Amino acid sequence: MRLTLLLALAPLVSSTAAARDDRAKPPAVDFARDVQPVLAKHCVSCHGPDKQKGGLRLDRGADALKGGDSGAAIVPGKPAHSPLLQRLTAEDASERMPPDRDPLTRAQIETLSKWVEAGAKWPAATGTAEQHWAFVPVKRPTPDPKHPGRNPIDAFVTAKLSGNGLSLSPQADRRTLLRRLKFDLLGLPPTPEEVEAFAADKSPDAYEKLVDRYLASPHYGERWARHWLDAVRFAESNGFETNQPRPNAWHYRDYVIKALNDDKPYDLFVREQLAGDLLGADAATGFIVGGAWDEVKSPDTTLTLNQRADELHDMVGTTGAAFLGLSVACARCHSHKFDPIPQLDYYRIKAVFADVQHGERPVRTGDPVARAKEADRLRAQLAALEQRLAALEPLADPVAADARRAAVNPKRNTDRIKPARAKFVRFVVFETNNLEPCIDELEVFSAGPNPVNVARASAGAKAVASGTYPGSPNIHALAFLNDGRYGNGRSWISNRSGRGWVELELAEPALIDRVVWGRDREGRFADRLPIRYRIDVSLDRESWSVAASSDDRAPFAKDAALVPGGLTATEKATWASLAQQIDGLRQKLTDLDRGPVAYAGRLAPPEVTYRLHRGDATQPREAVGPGALTELGPKFDIPEGASGPERRLALARWITDPRHPLTARVAVNRLWQHHFGVGIVDTPSDFGKNGAKPSHPELLDWLASELVERKWSQKAVHRLIVTSATYRQASAERPDGLAKDAQSRLLWRYPPRRIEAEPLRDAVLFVSGTIDLTMGGPGFDLFEPNGNYVKVYAPKKRFGPAEFRRMIYQHKPRMQLDDTFGVFDCPDAGQIAPKRNVSTTPLQALNLLNSGFVLQQADSFADRVRKDAGADVGAQVKRVFALAFQRPPSAKESSAAAALAREHGLAALCRAVLNANEFVFVD
Repeated sequence: MRLTLLLALAPLVSSTAAARDDRAKPPAVDFARDVQPVLAKHCVSCHGPDKQKGGLRLDRGADALKGGDSGAAIVPGKPAHSPLLQRLTAEDASERMPPDRDPLTRAQIETLSKWVEAGAKWPAATGTAEQHWAFVPVKRPTPDPKHPGRNPIDAFVTAKLSGNGLSLSPQADRRTLLRRLKFDLLGLPPTPEEVEAFAADKSPDAYEKLVDRYLASPHYGERWARHWLDAVRFAESNGFETNQPRPNAWHYRDYVIKALNDDKPYDLFVREQLAGDLLGADAATGFIVGGAWDEVKSPDTTLTLNQRADELHDMVGTTGAAFLGLSVACARCHSHKFDPIPQLDYYRIKAVFADVQHGERPVRTGDPVARAKEADRLRAQLAALEQRLAALEPLADPVAADARRAAVNPKRNTDRIKPARAKFVRFVVFETNNLEPCIDELEVFSAGPNPVNVARASAGAKAVASGTYPGSPNIHALAFLNDGRYGNGRSWISNRSGRGWVELELAEPALIDRVVWGRDREGRFADRLPIRYRIDVSLDRESWSVAASSDDRAPFAKDAALVPGGLTATEKATWASLAQQIDGLRQKLTDLDRGPVAYAGRLAPPEVTYRLHRGDATQPREAVGPGALTELGPKFDIPEGASGPERRLALARWITDPRHPLTARVAVNRLWQHHFGVGIVDTPSDFGKNGAKPSHPELLDWLASELVERKWSQKAVHRLIVTSATYRQASAERPDGLAKDAQSRLLWRYPPRRIEAEPLRDAVLFVSGTIDLTMGGPGFDLFEPNGNYVKVYAPKKRFGPAEFRRMIYQHKPRMQLDDTFGVFDCPDAGQIAPKRNVSTTPLQALNLLNSGFVLQQADSFADRVRKDAGADVGAQVKRVFALAFQRPPSAKESSAAAALAREHGLAALCRAVLNANEFVFVD
């Protein structure tokens, strides 16, 4: 191979030697014209001459000259010793650059060789961010005064149209404008009354008043939150094979809705999502952990390392895409192939998030004093109920061997004993239904009219055990045995299969008459249940007596009744009612004691971050400190020793620095996209060199500068857009426009489009009169409940008022779509969805025609129309059209609709209207 290489390079070396002999004739190679295109096209897209490094940007001098772990790719003045040229001429195809493509031509290799021989000089600005439009600082352009309009937006649009021989279309009629505006800003259709009021308002600012009213509506946040949640891959389940729900992820959704309704400045909106724990917005950091999470853990070190690397990769990638419009995640294994993002920058940003783990944490909301008072009130109620429930429990008989008491169950077991004075209480397990025994909270109650749990650590009780399960200190620890908090996530597990014991030393000797325990007091897990046990008591830890055991309980059975045996029918009903009330009170107390909990990330001291060889979590290299992109945006450093929250706040401030070239551009482009169906940049989360070029670059920069100048108010930008003449145009086709711009990218008309799944479902509920406009809180579920370890998402077939809220409040699982509206291009949150697909499929039409939900709503629609219009079919038809289309029917429509209603019923007409293009499209 060495001989082959030398033979291949021989003509090049001889030619460069001749060049050295003739000092007056330096190689006539121009970098920008001859060299840079070859490097960018053929060399930058492969893994570079240093395989171990994982890829170099060979069109950037700093990368090529510095090289990777095995040295520089280019040695100036020495083409024969430059690994780049060696790889370009390698005989072995597996070693030759570029891989899986034709080799460079002899002329291209000779050009590179001449350039290296001449010293491999890079012009200072070549290959840097300054070459790409999106990386240049925003400069506010001046609208062309020759193209006036309602506001500067029109000047930029009409100037572009004029240059292409086009002009704006006439303004749309009022009914069309109203329908367009309300769907755009609120995601709901207008009412017939709104149409009449708007038509009757002859004031010159009638439309502007309507805009202001809609922007002030609380439904604005519900509409625009959906767009943001798509872009940041928000869902309420973990994904992966188990795909278990995240019951408290909804706090982030509500944060976004409220932030938008409050017109929170966009720069603060960004900072809170990255560092809300420092800024009084705890739920906002649900953004960071909004992605998928593999909850199935393993002792395997490689799996664990890769899981963690993937979690952080998702955080880095989503942050770069959402706020900067950059594919930062592409630099995990190597420096970015197209954009100025070195591999080290990826790991600098990764180090920023090194303190964030997936999971829940308490969030600061409400009045803590009021919560404490409410907790005291609930505890008093709970004590009274538990005393009544205990009175129905048979007394444990430590010497009996007959089944006089109910079998044990995983959730809650009460051993009522003869009153005994005790300082020590021991719970000994001899057998479980499987695996090591687990106890979720061991409670011991004092006897008397006002019983209290004397076993709590907060009351001074201390716990010891035979041993504790290793490897899960954050979930299963001895301290969780008596900490007053329920759930598998705070329980004790023995370190021996089927056996173990725990012992409580009370603060003071007490007269006790009840021991309460369970395997999982929340009722989610049923394994590891003690089924043979004994409870001992002692005053001196020397002399013990048996207070209760499993000997007098019925044999364990998986589906054993929870109600004790030997009770009358009335007593059984009372027992069941009391148990239900106790469960409800305990859940409320748990929530009050710990405060509201949100899926906003568990925070811990930052772990050390290493650059990973080719992104491989098992091949760490040098340690990397926190930082941001070194070749883009304003320069900044994160102080050494900064805490995790301080790192994230520093990154957030860098992103929202008004001098940053990307943040404001990306933000206004997203707003423009959702008003016109496509952004000024058609790749809303990729403003890099592989992204689309802006259709109206001056307009984009003007809007970006306007956002910053207006104190980052998104509502101010909305108002500019929707009050422009560009937005108010009719959507009718024009031959000249179709001939020159069939996709309407130049905006010679308003582009008509189908509304998305969520406003479509909301509109069906709205016109049917069944919609529940309650805002906030836990969402509704469109899938049947089940507690499977691997969550099964079986769609509901029947719907009631609980499912009639706006679709933004659907409990959204990952990788699973609603049966009816999921086919309308809903993203599944498996990854970010900054731009939805728009398809037309037979399933969409079939679902709107035949689904149980639409059939049900058609019946409700018909009931509403009968109530509003009475029994006259003609009046009913008019009301159907007014509610669904906000207009009266034509004579032909009226005749056909009346015939359909008479022959097949009013519900059939309502069903047909809900399937009409006019209902589904906005123009």
